[in-house]
Amino acid sequence: MDLDTRIAQFENMCREDPDNDMAHFSLGNAYNQAMRFDDAAAAYRRCFEANPAMSKAYQLCGAALMAANRTDEAAEVLTEGYKAAAERGDRMPQTAIKELLEKLDAPIPEVKVKEAPAGAGGSFVCQRTGRPGSQLPRPPFKGPIGEWIQANISKETFDGWIAQGTKVINELRLDLSRDQDEAMYDAHMREYLGITDELYKELTGEDPPSSATA
Repeated sequence: MDLDTRIAQFENMCREDPDNDMAHFSLGNAYNQAMRFDDAAAAYRRCFEANPAMSKAYQLCGAALMAANRTDEAAEVLTEGYKAAAERGDRMPQTAIKELLEKLDAPIPEVKVKEAPAGAGGSFVCQRTGRPGSQLPRPPFKGPIGEWIQANISKETFDGWIAQGTKVINELRLDLSRDQDEAMYDAHMREYLGITDELYKELTGEDPPSSATA
């Protein structure tokens, strides 16, 4: 599916269901690939307005605003996103937002460190959230990505992805028997778990399928 077709698909989905945060997130990604940064920022904003828990949407909205030379708005969104990510314990988006704020020479908000939930113990620390948890007993699937997830992502965070992944399938109407839909699902999983395109290539030696198909 070419980029213009995907943009039209997600635009239609957003019109039909304005509160569908995943549709707005995917539309933002498609606009971003088309270098339509103003439109991308608007889509990401609709995403985190519909679902404030989507810390990544704040980060990508701020980055799109920076690309559009709307730096004052970018600083406002990134400051809000930094606080939201810190509140949720989303360490990877929080770190990425901090780097963007530093590029803007904007102050880093003071936030309280999110405490680990009661009963969370052990020495395994999730690299996405920075919180202690349980390690997955085995890789969730074969290959270097599955091995990285077991080594770096807690069971609690991966269980959170399973719930979010179900939402992705339902709200984006994915049919995982289709290669393009499977690639889109995998791209959302990597976004959620903090597996960047650079990390994917480092682990697999290949470019991520999302760069062409998701």
